Amino acid sequence: MRFRPCIDIHNGKVKQIVGGSLADSGDLAAENFVSVQDAPYYARLYRREGVQGGHVILLNPASSPYYEATRAQALAALRAYPGGLQAGGGIHDGNASDYLDAGASHVIVTSFVFKDGCLNYTNLDKIRSTVGKERLVLDLSCRKRGEEYFIVTDRWQKFTETVLNEWTLETLACYCDEFLVHAVDVEGKANGIEEELVRMLGNWQGIPVTYAGGVGSFEDLEKLKTLGKDAVDVTVGSALDIFGGEMPYRKVLEICRMDMEQGR
Repeated sequence: MRFRPCIDIHNGKVKQIVGGSLADSGDLAAENFVSVQDAPYYARLYRREGVQGGHVILLNPASSPYYEATRAQALAALRAYPGGLQAGGGIHDGNASDYLDAGASHVIVTSFVFKDGCLNYTNLDKIRSTVGKERLVLDLSCRKRGEEYFIVTDRWQKFTETVLNEWTLETLACYCDEFLVHAVDVEGKANGIEEELVRMLGNWQGIPVTYAGGVGSFEDLEKLKTLGKDAVDVTVGSALDIFGGEMPYRKVLEICRMDMEQGR
């Protein structure tokens, strides 16, 4: 299990938020932490530690008055750690090259592919052709409705008709290099992981998958390793001390590196 760092940018600042609280109207979100440091500061931190495969996420829509400030922070972070970070948030075939040229190893795409609530294969083919399978991450972040997890778009505000299950993972794996899955209902709460979701991701043995959402303790981290069968990478946000939480960042990093060295 690899540790995948994050830099979430909202209203031009690095933040940790409660994922399900995002609202485009008024650019509002329930905030756990607002950093006094800029995005390149965290990129340089991850670069010094040699931590790769993290994600920079723009949490404002292009229509927001804060969008250009958020975008500038994201591009600056990518330039501070060339090849070390992925970029997501409002990315499509027309702007993906901006982030790759700035240094992103991959672009992360959701809403462009899951358009108007449906999986749009035309757009999926477009983005794959534009950036290449090897530089594309599909964000399959989801929320539970009834007994199933549905992929959500537009900063996690809109449900699609696509259920996230092993069939969906298998179908989409030929289009991309990795998956990123935020468990939106627990994202930013640091109060436990979505066990059923992690178990499903662990049972599916395919391309790399990164899980984010709810990790608030080392017990949660161990549970994720077990349920994910050491096949699911992890992002920890609000719970980390570098984002105002109680879990020491370097201890989390050490545990994940030890697992990798032991082949777990």
